[in-house]
This record gives sequence, C-alpha cells and structure tokens, in this order.
Amino acid sequence: MSTKTTDHVLQNEEQIEAIMKRLKRAHGQMGAVIRMLEESRPCEDIVTQMAAVSKAINTAAFTLISSSLKECLEDPSSNSEEITNKLQKLFLSLA
Repeated sequence: MSTKTTDHVLQNEEQIEAIMKRLKRAHGQMGAVIRMLEESRPCEDIVTQMAAVSKAINTAAFTLISSSLKECLEDPSSNSEEITNKLQKLFLSLA
C-alpha cells in the first residue's frame, strides 16, 4: 500500500543551483557582517550588509517555494492541493 506524502522536494536542478548560489552568497555576506563588527565598523555599514543578507535569504526562500509550487502544479500524480496549501503557508510565513 502506497501513501502519498504531503511534502515536496524540489527536483529542478537549475533552480536548486540558483538557490544554493544565493545562499552561499548570503553566507559570505554574513561572514562580512561578523568581520565588520569585530573591526568596529559604523552601524550604518553593518546594517546595510545585514539587509543584503536578509534579502538574499528571502529571495532564496521565495525561489524555493515558487519552484516547488510550479512542480506540484505540473505533476498530476502529486497531491497538489494539500502540498500547494502547505507551500502557500510557507510563503505567507516569509511575508
């Protein structure tokens, strides 16, 4: 007996690579924030860098969700409605 899962794992390798690239960039930016704090850099500079980290992470999350939604809608064998509802909740959690 097979049960359908309500979880989705992104399959699009191109999107996965784009998301990983963005997250690696955010990782590097976070290291820069730590160095800036250690170097006693101005608050404005640090906050600007932190905003860049935040934007990169949010963009990666939105890309993950939108790509997953697209895959679910294109795959008639998936439990699209339930998965779509879960992904929509994830999307709203970022807003």
